[in-house]
Amino acid sequence: MIKKLKQAFQVKEIRKKIIFTFLMVVVFRMGTTIPVPGIDTSIIQKMVANNSLLGLYNMFSGGAFSNFTIFALGIGPYITASIIIQLLQAGFESLKELQKSGEEGKKKISKYTRMTALALAIIQALGITLGIVRSALKVNSPFFIITVILTLVAGSMMVMWLGDRITEKGIGNGSSVIIFIGIISRLPLDGIAIQQRVVAGQLHWPEVTAVIVVILLTITGVTFISESTRKIPVQYAKRVVGRKMYGGESSHIPMKVNQSGVMPIIFASSILALPQTIALLGGPKVQQAVNTFFNLSTNKGFWTYRSIEIVLIILFSYFYNTISFNTEDITKNMKNSGGFIPGIRPGKPTEKYLNGILSKLTIVGAAFLGIMALIPALITHYMQIPVNFGGTSLLIVVGVALELKRQLESNLVMKNYQGFLK
Repeated sequence: MIKKLKQAFQVKEIRKKIIFTFLMVVVFRMGTTIPVPGIDTSIIQKMVANNSLLGLYNMFSGGAFSNFTIFALGIGPYITASIIIQLLQAGFESLKELQKSGEEGKKKISKYTRMTALALAIIQALGITLGIVRSALKVNSPFFIITVILTLVAGSMMVMWLGDRITEKGIGNGSSVIIFIGIISRLPLDGIAIQQRVVAGQLHWPEVTAVIVVILLTITGVTFISESTRKIPVQYAKRVVGRKMYGGESSHIPMKVNQSGVMPIIFASSILALPQTIALLGGPKVQQAVNTFFNLSTNKGFWTYRSIEIVLIILFSYFYNTISFNTEDITKNMKNSGGFIPGIRPGKPTEKYLNGILSKLTIVGAAFLGIMALIPALITHYMQIPVNFGGTSLLIVVGVALELKRQLESNLVMKNYQGFLK
């Protein structure tokens, strides 16, 4: 990986992308340190410490929520908006056609996503300001409350813009990179908290060692499943054109076990954050009801949350795979170019065969991701180790790191091809 980075920095275009991504990350981190004025953050920090769902939300925002900075909402509204628009694409043919209609269609889809993100940011800002943060407001006037709401919405739109710029001009998916940075920025605090418990005698080194071993095994497992690929052999028929013979060569269709990457985990985490938002709008009774079922510090809340999380990861994996790997288009392209899978008839039988393999790979990959998310969470929950870096966040960090590595390699390959053609 270090060798690849050295190669990348030697290429001007890739170096620009890496530096641009770094600068956007710096802007994001600066935004997480600028507080919204007139807020007693000590009250919010106590609430985050006593509410595991808020703690998880705070981790994804890079600590911006507990300090109530201008980026307190983070990238959450945009992620949720992306989920909604993608689900609508599956149900509405007009949106599906827009997605297939080239660059103009994608621009319209992007516009709808941003508008939905703005609406969700307003709703979320209202819920947070009038709900959980109301008791922390130093000034309780309508003008000040509106100012806080507008600040939160503007901050969320700024984070969305930073993510879009990274996707467009930098390395990797902007939203994933921002969540990745938010999570790893909390690691030093987790390390300090563990050290303090060890010094105080509340935690022992065998337990810490067990957590480290589980994290390393999880990283290895996620890397293995993310890089695993099943190759479907494809044979091309020979054909004579004039005096020349074409075809006859063999190829393959690469089908990844984890075709959807890290997105199902991010989507599942975003959906599970919605009950807390609804609770903020509903008042103390609704908040108490939500905490009863989703409080990760209790056994009931822990198992309810983790069970729903695993189901959502599997569902989103199936949904995302149907979007990213279109077996119908692949079958048509193979048939038009004279390709076929040995032993399988072209057309519908080939499509059915590919769908069957995709379903099996998806269930294996999604179930594995679910188990990998559960094991570290079990260790930290039952050993009472104070880390926010649990199973879900670990999967996101490893998944995004692998995606960044792949993007870096593909950029290097493209540059080498360009040099060859020139």
